[in-house]
Amino acid sequence: MKLEETAGRLPARRRRSTAAVVLEFLGSMNLAITLLVAVAVAAVIGTVLQQDQAYSDYQLKFGPFWFQVFKALGLYDVYSAGWFLFILAFLVTSTSVCVWRNGPAMLREIRRFRLDVQSKSLERMRLHAKIETSSELAGVSARAERLLRNNGWRLRRAEHAGVITLAGMKGGANRLGYLLTHVGIVVILAGGLMDSKLPLQYKLVSGQLKVETRDLPASKVPADSRLGLGTFSFRGNISIPEGSTANFVYLPMGDGFVIQKLPFDLTVKKFTVKHYITGQPSDFLSQVVLHDPRNGKTIEKTIRVNHPLVYDGYEIYQASFGDGGTKLDFTAWSLDGGKQTKGKGAVFGRYALGTGSDARSLELEDFRLFNIDQLPGARGQTTPRNLGPSVTFKLRDAQGVAREYVNYFAPQLIDGQMYYLSGVRASPAEPFRYLHIPAGPHGGVERFMAMAAALHDPGVLKRVAGRMAEAALQAARVKNEKMRARVTDSTVHLLNLFARGGYDMVLADIEKRVPKDRRQSAADVFLKVLNSGLEGVYAHVLAQQGITQPTQKDWNWFQRAVPTLSVLSEYGAPYYLQFTGFKHIQAAGLQITHHPGTVVVYTGAAMLVLGVFLLFFLSHRRIWVRMESRGEGGTNVLFAGTTNRNPADFEREFNRLKEIMFAPLKPDRIPER
Repeated sequence: MKLEETAGRLPARRRRSTAAVVLEFLGSMNLAITLLVAVAVAAVIGTVLQQDQAYSDYQLKFGPFWFQVFKALGLYDVYSAGWFLFILAFLVTSTSVCVWRNGPAMLREIRRFRLDVQSKSLERMRLHAKIETSSELAGVSARAERLLRNNGWRLRRAEHAGVITLAGMKGGANRLGYLLTHVGIVVILAGGLMDSKLPLQYKLVSGQLKVETRDLPASKVPADSRLGLGTFSFRGNISIPEGSTANFVYLPMGDGFVIQKLPFDLTVKKFTVKHYITGQPSDFLSQVVLHDPRNGKTIEKTIRVNHPLVYDGYEIYQASFGDGGTKLDFTAWSLDGGKQTKGKGAVFGRYALGTGSDARSLELEDFRLFNIDQLPGARGQTTPRNLGPSVTFKLRDAQGVAREYVNYFAPQLIDGQMYYLSGVRASPAEPFRYLHIPAGPHGGVERFMAMAAALHDPGVLKRVAGRMAEAALQAARVKNEKMRARVTDSTVHLLNLFARGGYDMVLADIEKRVPKDRRQSAADVFLKVLNSGLEGVYAHVLAQQGITQPTQKDWNWFQRAVPTLSVLSEYGAPYYLQFTGFKHIQAAGLQITHHPGTVVVYTGAAMLVLGVFLLFFLSHRRIWVRMESRGEGGTNVLFAGTTNRNPADFEREFNRLKEIMFAPLKPDRIPER
């Protein structure tokens, strides 16, 4: 016969439909494991990388390049990223298909006792035994049935043509464990999808919602950046000052936020912070009043860390604390004119300061009641020291360029002397650089400001320089008006340079005007003249304060003030703000969540735990007793059993039952295994 003819007679291979192939792929174990690994990797990323922070924080931490890379991958909000939600949905689909394909068979396996099993199948089982006894079929059947029932076996009985079959089952719920485990995973993932930002992402994509990126108060946020009461799940934050009420929260979304309306009003009656001796907060709590206008219900409770207020599916946590708009009194000193302007303001407020080229916008950003510094000791130990209250603010010029400052209320002891500290930086990425203003003999900054003002007063500088020139010419016994004018102008020029840029500007001017081979000698002379001029200006300031005979203490203050005056041009603002009083108002930072899917997740977790317990601690055991009547009298007995777990334990139980059942029977042959 030809090969072609032989091949032609082979049965054609049945082609499977596309739907069957897709279902097999979706329900495969390999796909489920791959998706679970992807979810685990995403969970690790979400744990290591802090989520839902401001984009500016991530940009400072990772730099512009990696910030954009991580942003494109959605790593700043992993659990709401499109790819993560897709994986979850795919995993739900895969596990559901697996349950749909295998669930019915497992349920049938729980109910099916297999009474139609053949003797050859029983004999192929590892645990089986045979006996031929002279006892009658009815007696053997009754004994076997009574033995198995008394030992807790569920039984089914079948009788046909002189053959009685008893099928026993224990631990059928083990198969149910497979179903509960898979269904539990599906329920947990479904709950996770319910509590994700998927509905919000849909609104963003469809244009129903717009992320607000401007720094606006809540009252000015447009309607397309607000969410009503129908939002399924959210997690938001709100800072409520003492005595204030709010009925909304801010939801961070990318590089901005949206506002979520709450169905109740929340009032913070009082906020309390407790501190350790080191100044770190040990506990903070809020006394809040919740009023629901829908039913008129009012609840008053104290919220603290890990002790939230739970109401109608909403959980209100004590998350942080901050300033609630502390009211401040301050004096704005002009660094080039000595003028002082008293003002009042509040944290988060913006105020106009000065006019013309000196005009600035004052933005009060934060108030801190405690500033704890660790003071090093002689033996290496540190002692906490409270530096007192401080205010953080910005001064913004007409071009919008701002510098950030932090000023302390009280002077600080540094190297045995008292200084007022003012930190300055051009951007949040930089550390603060501190200006040290020496406190006057009676405290305050008045003497320093008078000295700074005198250095910018042309009349004062000309009088001081004139007296210096007169004294120098008299000492040299020279009378020359032109020479006197030249010395006066030169001294005024040096003092002006110092007032505008300190010693650095003076040295730069020397390098510009003096040949290189003469710079060192010229610098020595000019600096001596400059220092004499500064002493003359200081003597003028003291005279204005009624001091004609300066003491050593006065001159010590001068030695500390000159270095600060030299770097005053780097301060970056024409004003120094001296804060003189405050009324502290604190704010409770609350996190409010609404997660209806939590109950679903807990239900799925309970199913998963129960399913795993049934899988690993319960074995599905089966026993058959097949009894066949012999024609000449007597009975052939075949006893067999199998299990899917703990075979050693089941073998001991099987042998015990076999011995009990076979012992009273009168065997014609030795039992076989």
